Amino acid sequence: MSSIKQVQITFDCADPERVARFWCEVLGYVVPPPPKGFASWDAFDRSLPSGRQGSAFACQDPSGVGPRLFFQRVPESKVVKNRVHLCVRAGTGLVGAERLAALQAERARLTELGATCVNVLVADEYNESCIVMQDIEGNEFCLD
Repeated sequence: MSSIKQVQITFDCADPERVARFWCEVLGYVVPPPPKGFASWDAFDRSLPSGRQGSAFACQDPSGVGPRLFFQRVPESKVVKNRVHLCVRAGTGLVGAERLAALQAERARLTELGATCVNVLVADEYNESCIVMQDIEGNEFCLD
């Protein structure tokens, strides 16, 4: 039986490069090098038919450990809550006030990048504290 070695997470969005660059900042990801024969992604994009220009962009973990993120332009806007979302683990290994301070600091950083805070869920007997946010196009994600 074979096992999956890599996972790519795909986002539908209106502006793939803008959303990809947001997630680069959030996660410390990088834009991969352009395809062979192209000096830049702009040069590659200009080589595409006009209807395909700006239609996709990607970013990846520079260490190669995390999943690649792929962003594709779609004509419709986001209407309902995501059924799948990313959880950004900002408070890993911390407890109590230290954890809450780390989450609040990351929330402030991401807000500066254009994210929006939707809800702050406080720990109870079943769940840890979590901050529900949206990226620059309204895709939900959590800080936990």
